[in-house]
Amino acid sequence: QVQLEESGGGLVQAGGSLRLSCAASGLTFRFYAVGWFRQAPGKERERVAGISASLSASGGSTTYANSVKGRFTISRDNAKNTVYLQMNSLKPEDTAVYYCAAGSTQGSSTFWGQGTQVTVSS
Repeated sequence: QVQLEESGGGLVQAGGSLRLSCAASGLTFRFYAVGWFRQAPGKERERVAGISASLSASGGSTTYANSVKGRFTISRDNAKNTVYLQMNSLKPEDTAVYYCAAGSTQGSSTFWGQGTQVTVSS
């Protein structure tokens, strides 16, 4: 059974940082691309970052939404079956539930986690 579990969310002041983790089990993790998505109340879900599959211990090509480029960094540690999202210079508009999803390509999201809340206060 495939499971993705997000952690690391919380309440932070504007300008602060958080690191989200997405821990995977039940799949050969290095063969999967992983994306981070977010959804704020009343808004559509937005893909904020993605990282391709990587046969090495880490690495993979990355993509970012314009809204987070230069502030967020996605990375992976295949030995730990975990993908991270380092979020710096957080803004109130970054407030949302953040989800990770894994798929065979960066364009697919077959498996989803349950999400972690990020709240940025002004």
